[in-house]
Amino acid sequence: MLYNNKLSILALALALATAGTIAYAANATTAEQHASVKPFKGEKLAKNAKISMADARVIALKAHPGKIADEELEKEKGGSGLRYSFDIKDAKGTQEVGVDAKTGKVLENKLEGPNPD
Repeated sequence: MLYNNKLSILALALALATAGTIAYAANATTAEQHASVKPFKGEKLAKNAKISMADARVIALKAHPGKIADEELEKEKGGSGLRYSFDIKDAKGTQEVGVDAKTGKVLENKLEGPNPD
């Protein structure tokens, strides 16, 4: 009986140590990701946006899955006049997706033509 109690305590200690190591690693990864965030074109306009570039990326990729090749925040006609613009590459080509920086609404989602912006 005493042997089973010691074994249970040892198993619990091992489980807690493992959980602590995993939590530490997850936090370190998150910190590294935030530290490696690069500035984007139009970043100075971000103070006027209601949604972040990260949130706009999620919205754009939901509208058109693929790999973001270029991104910017720009003043442009339509919507609130401030939009995140993404070039998203997939097997068919490059899709231009525009997300309103104040409402999060998708303003544009079209295949980029031969003369990209």
